[in-house]
Amino acid sequence: MNKSFKALSDPTRRKILNLLREKDLTAGEISDYFNISKPSISHHLNILKNAELVIWEKQGQNIYYSLNSTAFQEIMNWFFEFLERGKEDECE
Repeated sequence: MNKSFKALSDPTRRKILNLLREKDLTAGEISDYFNISKPSISHHLNILKNAELVIWEKQGQNIYYSLNSTAFQEIMNWFFEFLERGKEDECE
């Protein structure tokens, strides 16, 4: 989970995730939304892949990136458990 939080700390990566929330995209399509180099986009995508926040699938010559919804469910579960523990502490 540490890799996930570190990946989410960067605004460029959060914007990439927002784009992928709409639809699957190639690295080239993602780079069209930014004013940074394609190698920089590739670096951000690698961090997101290593954090398991995005998954990729090769289709012909292209690699399509998409959100890993399972990873986001795990993060949300952690937040809900965290909040519930806080409520339990308040009740004691």
